[in-house]
Amino acid sequence: MTRPTPKEEAIRDAFKEERAEVAGVNGDEAAGAEPAAPEPEHEPEQQPQEDELTVAQRERAEYLDLAKRTQADFENYRKRTAKDLQAAGARARIGLIREILPVVDNLERALGVAPEGDGDAFVEGVRLVYRELEGALARAGVEAIEPQGHAFDPNVHEALSMRPQEGAESGTVLDVVEKGYRTADTVVRPARVVVAS
Repeated sequence: MTRPTPKEEAIRDAFKEERAEVAGVNGDEAAGAEPAAPEPEHEPEQQPQEDELTVAQRERAEYLDLAKRTQADFENYRKRTAKDLQAAGARARIGLIREILPVVDNLERALGVAPEGDGDAFVEGVRLVYRELEGALARAGVEAIEPQGHAFDPNVHEALSMRPQEGAESGTVLDVVEKGYRTADTVVRPARVVVAS
């Protein structure tokens, strides 16, 4: 029997190593044991991943909902601000009218004691100023409350006193001490009156 050459021994050793690598993953086959049945691989159950289109559509819906809510909030804010500005303007207007009314009252009193007759330039000047103020109030939508002879209404009248009057029904306005004024929806100043008892 001839001895194998070093080249043949190297090939045989390489072949043995290759067989051991291929068959010996678990080491039992290299020792001559029966290969064990491969265990079934159990991968952890994975949640189905959303594709990019589904994710983008979901995010789009969320952003659209947020934009709609923001727009509704802004619309409500705009309406509330406009309403507040309108109310503030109405309050300022009524405040200015209340400041002007004593001037109108004083001009009426002055004209009430002015001598009748033509030719007095001073009286005519006062009368002109009074008419202009009345016109300005009328253009602003302010009208006088003239309650004499009407039933007393606590919403637009302020009773200063009561007195008996023959032929007058109880609760009727007898005299107007100070005229009242109102705009379309607000009493600027109630009329101060004397009421029949």
